[in-house]
Amino acid sequence: MKSSNTLHFSATIALLVGTIFLGGLTARRIPVPLAIPLEQIAPEVAGWTAVKDQTLPAGTLRALDATSYLSRDYRKDSKELDLFIAFYMQQRAGESMHSPKHCLPGSGWEIWQHDSATISANGRQYGVNKYSIQNSGTRMLMFYWYQSKDRIIASEYLGKVLLAKDTILTGRTAGSIVRIMLPDVPSASDEGAAFAASLIPQVQRCFGN
Repeated sequence: MKSSNTLHFSATIALLVGTIFLGGLTARRIPVPLAIPLEQIAPEVAGWTAVKDQTLPAGTLRALDATSYLSRDYRKDSKELDLFIAFYMQQRAGESMHSPKHCLPGSGWEIWQHDSATISANGRQYGVNKYSIQNSGTRMLMFYWYQSKDRIIASEYLGKVLLAKDTILTGRTAGSIVRIMLPDVPSASDEGAAFAASLIPQVQRCFGN
């Protein structure tokens, strides 16, 4: 019985210490605003021309809970491309930004192929997500990644680990999710990758790089 009480006491102390530690991490988050607003991303990207900036519904904005966002339609000849970026000035350790692979099924989209792509930008190569999705017969190709001042990653799980690391070491947790969607036609993979390659430096510029 004594051993059992000691175990419960130790578990309670560990839980208390963990709660205090996580509270301390949350308290030391440092908000870091963008150096340049997302709206200043170029209206001409890799041969695509912006045609309209969209305003999200109030309910979507509440769920998104972003500091700022850009939802913009681009067009090239008869093709259309949707760009979406959500920026968070600070994030909580253990949480992550809304992942399209979790949000899209709730909107009626089915992810029928999970893939990845390597994007070359600024003399470096970045791995991003590339998903084939469909909804009521409409097929789209989606690229998305997580971008901050210091890194570009594809994995939500790695993002959580690095977010905890940033919270502990610097308190600076600002980041964004970047998503590109275009009709899933034979040229879509190359077109989307070229757009991403031109877009990545512009998002970096918004972070002040």
